[in-house]
Amino acid sequence: MKKVLIIDTSVLCVWLEVPGMNNCGPDDDKWSKQRVDVKIEKEVGDGTTLVLPLATIIETGNHIAQAAHSRRERASALAGVIHKSVDEKTPWAAFRDQSALWEPKKLKNLADRWPELADQKFSLGDATIKEVAEYYAQTQGWLVEIFTGDQGLKAYEPSIPAEVPRRRQK
Repeated sequence: MKKVLIIDTSVLCVWLEVPGMNNCGPDDDKWSKQRVDVKIEKEVGDGTTLVLPLATIIETGNHIAQAAHSRRERASALAGVIHKSVDEKTPWAAFRDQSALWEPKKLKNLADRWPELADQKFSLGDATIKEVAEYYAQTQGWLVEIFTGDQGLKAYEPSIPAEVPRRRQK
């Protein structure tokens, strides 16, 4: 079964070494740059496709712009990742695959569900990342992992899709 790794802001900031964001996750499950590198190398080696949601791009860009130093260098690093995603350079999924999520009907559906999510302290960015994960699980039938240090977002990871048994040919 094909697998996608949805990259969240918390992990991308650690991976790109955004100043002040050198780790993420709870105390008993911290993600450092080294640990993120190992995880991504393993996933890429296993043939996993990396997905960069629009919310992750925007939120990471905001963190870089507010960093105490190294803004240009970190912005260049983020720009490189964006280019790879847009150009669908392996192991990155084509960014255009997510365009269906921004159609009027989908945005209205998100807007309708947003007040309840906000009441649960679930950010709009995380809600859209959840939508990206569900898109790959439901429409593509792929195994989806949300790579995040945020346990609240991780809880919204889609369940493993059931494999449809093939009929025997007679």
